[in-house]
Amino acid sequence: MNREREDLIHLLTGAIDIHLHIEPDLIERSTDDLSLAREFVSLGWRGFVLKSHYFPTVERAKVVSAAVPGAQVFGAIALNHAVGGFNPVAVDIAGRAGTRIVWLPTVDAANEAPEKQAARGERHQPFWCHIQAEIRAKGYAPEPLSVFDEKGDLRSEVWACLARVAEYDMVLATGHLARDEIFAVVAAARERGIKRVVVTHALFPSQALSIEDQCCLADMGAYIEGCYTTFYTKKCTWEMLFAAIRAVGPERTVLSSDLGQRSNPPVVAGLLDFADRLLAAGFTPREVRRMLVENPAWLVAGEEAE
Repeated sequence: MNREREDLIHLLTGAIDIHLHIEPDLIERSTDDLSLAREFVSLGWRGFVLKSHYFPTVERAKVVSAAVPGAQVFGAIALNHAVGGFNPVAVDIAGRAGTRIVWLPTVDAANEAPEKQAARGERHQPFWCHIQAEIRAKGYAPEPLSVFDEKGDLRSEVWACLARVAEYDMVLATGHLARDEIFAVVAAARERGIKRVVVTHALFPSQALSIEDQCCLADMGAYIEGCYTTFYTKKCTWEMLFAAIRAVGPERTVLSSDLGQRSNPPVVAGLLDFADRLLAAGFTPREVRRMLVENPAWLVAGEEAE
């Protein structure tokens, strides 16, 4: 790390990590939500969004926020089979409870089916692939989830879920959808009046959106997410991320860690390294704060950038 740690901590005052994976979870993680909340508060950082591929986190988020004074922890739901897939009732209940982010399918996305992973040449499978394989082996795994019906149109239940996201002013995140699905959903979200849309880890191998695609999606009103783990684990180059940010612009970029895996750096260390690399690449402190502090605050708390 090239800069003093305290300077980087101060730069990220008020930070919100909108995408991480920590305990409690089905997969063993590097830390738990209470410990991380205490660490964030000690640094002057604001909080984080709890992401699980398998269960809603809003209740847990409320407990942690109450247990750790000064921490703001936000709940989320991912529309995988564990919650009924494209289930508008689940989205409605999530919205009533105060959930902030609705991820479209991740581990159960058709784009993450084993044959799709093989076609992309993915040799190192994510940790969650083992759970998916075990469920398939037991013989009761439903079909992978695509937003499209047999005619190539958005499914009616997807439209119903989007309506609930708009009703409760939640953030819609595109999850692990394929390129054409992402474009269709972002267009539909705009049509439905959803104010906050995030294109999830746009440079992750299962998305691998071109810079031109990212600019088009940003022009459609979406925020383009870059996740630390994508680049730390060399799934994509740092140079590609920096080029994408320059093309899209910091005002439409949101950065998160996607950390919590035991084999990767701790969340705080990853965010500090992220900021350090951005500064070294020529981004200004103001731009770094926009992407790691202000844009996340707008997305989950509705607060305008300074």
